[in-house]
Amino acid sequence: MRTLLVLLMAVLLTGCPRGEAPVIVDFRTLGELRVATRVDAISYRTDADGSSGGFEHDLLLELGNELGVPVRFIIYPSAARALEAVQRGDAHLAAAALGRNDKTRHVRWSPIVRDMKLLIAGTTTTAGTVQSLQDLAGKSVTARQGTLAARRLRELQRQVPTMRINTVAGRPDQTLLSAVADGRIALLATDEANLALAAELRPELQSIHDLPGTAAMAWALPETGAPELYEAVTHFLFRAHEDNTIARLEDRYLGHIQRLSSIDIAAFVDRIQTRLPRYRGLFEQAGTKTGLDWRLLAAIGYQESQWDPFAISPTGVRGLMMLTEETATRMGVHDRLDPAQSILGGARNFKLMLESIDEQVAEPDRTWMAVAAYNLGLGHLRGARQIAKSLGRDNLNWVSMRAVLPLMSRPSFARRLKAGPARGGEAVHMTENVRAYYDILRRLDIATADGTEAVLPPSTPMPNRGAQGAVVNTSSPPM
Repeated sequence: MRTLLVLLMAVLLTGCPRGEAPVIVDFRTLGELRVATRVDAISYRTDADGSSGGFEHDLLLELGNELGVPVRFIIYPSAARALEAVQRGDAHLAAAALGRNDKTRHVRWSPIVRDMKLLIAGTTTTAGTVQSLQDLAGKSVTARQGTLAARRLRELQRQVPTMRINTVAGRPDQTLLSAVADGRIALLATDEANLALAAELRPELQSIHDLPGTAAMAWALPETGAPELYEAVTHFLFRAHEDNTIARLEDRYLGHIQRLSSIDIAAFVDRIQTRLPRYRGLFEQAGTKTGLDWRLLAAIGYQESQWDPFAISPTGVRGLMMLTEETATRMGVHDRLDPAQSILGGARNFKLMLESIDEQVAEPDRTWMAVAAYNLGLGHLRGARQIAKSLGRDNLNWVSMRAVLPLMSRPSFARRLKAGPARGGEAVHMTENVRAYYDILRRLDIATADGTEAVLPPSTPMPNRGAQGAVVNTSSPPM
């Protein structure tokens, strides 16, 4: 028995020389790209219907499409654990909102995915006590263990030696920011995007002080991994920056944040609790009848009337969904001030806008253009898309159209429009607000469905084995 153990150890040591990191099987041999990630508001999140998404999630699907393989997301409880998966050889790369840290061992960092701004977050109350760097003396600041933010916080501590640092593991930024808003944590080292997302629901959150140095999100690949994969990732990211793929996805997931003022957010959250319950059933019924997400309809309704069934504008539109008399007649609405009729009529009108936009426009750009058309009318939207094309802009995505729509009020452009001039800037404002309201409703609806905190995506079970037992989800690229 002793001899057998000695021989077994010899084989193991021969197969894994000391100091060398394990090597994962090539993605082409496996037939899939294995990505270590974590549930996070930016990287990877799950909606109430079970669908997955996120900035890095969608970007990696684009990479999988380019490589010609499906992407298998292996979900870990923290960014540190995702990074360890790459170092162990359990994943081809880690993408978990990682701040690039060149001192991390056994990994090779990709080019920059997106810039990050690291900061210390607090509340409007704590902001009054931190007017300068030296005001951090004696205060306690929390950071997620093993993150670039924690490292930068330690660098800051050299200037303020009496500042205390607490590190925590396995808790997402959104959970910790919720704790800051509740007063359970005084200050938190995080990044600007996570703070802005949390402040959508907790407007008392704000930046207290910037952390030193620049920061960038990047992907971590194994140091000993196939050079072909690193080259493919490098080429892909350069192209994704060049052709605005990254800009488009940033707008999809982050473009609406910081759109609303803290006063607007506070009023919206209050009315979700006081007004929405009266009409939620009507929005859900309209959503079922039209095949639309009731939360999107509710977001449009709030932007139009703040869920006031008796709202009337100087231009003659009225009701909860603010329908014109002509639109109401076409949609079969006899009483615009009847909430049930107004909501269903508005839903049918929006459905018409959505179906009238050509199929070349992909989601979610199609939805945002339909929201703009709800405000402008289809004729004006079509005219704006023609203007975009004449200017050499991509009229298939919302990012381009958002820049073009305000031109419709200028005489030089308005004369090209069959429908005449329009307040395109107002349509952009409405659409961006709807995006923000819709995102808040989706996040709150997830929380209601699974009992998690309002600012959190669904919680991920702790791993127990497999690729260290992490939860796995496979997403195939469009073929």
